[in-house]
Amino acid sequence: MATNITWHESLRRSERETLRGQRGYTIWFTGLSASGKSTIATALEQHLLHLGVGAYRLDGDNVRFGLNKDLGFSEADRNENIRRIAEVAKLFADASTATLTSFISPYKADRKIARDLHATVADGDEPIPFIEVYVDIPIEVAEQRDPKGLYKKARAGIIKDFTGISAPYEAPEAPEIHIRSDKVSVEDAVVQIVEYLKSKNLLPAAALKN
Repeated sequence: MATNITWHESLRRSERETLRGQRGYTIWFTGLSASGKSTIATALEQHLLHLGVGAYRLDGDNVRFGLNKDLGFSEADRNENIRRIAEVAKLFADASTATLTSFISPYKADRKIARDLHATVADGDEPIPFIEVYVDIPIEVAEQRDPKGLYKKARAGIIKDFTGISAPYEAPEAPEIHIRSDKVSVEDAVVQIVEYLKSKNLLPAAALKN
């Protein structure tokens, strides 16, 4: 850990939320490759923006082109990948942005670290809402979709440590939202998430009028 550094206080999150007129939170999509995480997250981001909600999506592949381009797919690298994303998501949410992350994030322990991080805030501020969305799909259906051909390569041994084939996926036990992406449309999945946000008073009043 770096030394000789000092934490500099800024505006409180509650002040930012009042000034921006919206609350910040993280919606954490998790699920197998080809489960539909990115597709649903993209549609949700577009919907929130059309409602006038400041939203931003962090995509698993995209982040590995920049911030995490030094990481591979070993368990240790996957752990670090999720740790970094959790930190970035918290920063976005702290800035009163609806933050969407779409990562396989296969390990329960890593997702717990992300959740706990959002609960660690400055004195006087409430924990940042962390909404785990489990995009659930039978692996057989995911393999049938396989838009990137990754399952085929994993079965052939070309890709090592592939989640669901040669590496584990630990499904969430109590996610805030559970979506069976083989049974509902993308549009219905977005509606399901938006209704949850409404129920938790996480959408600004102006968005509810649209």
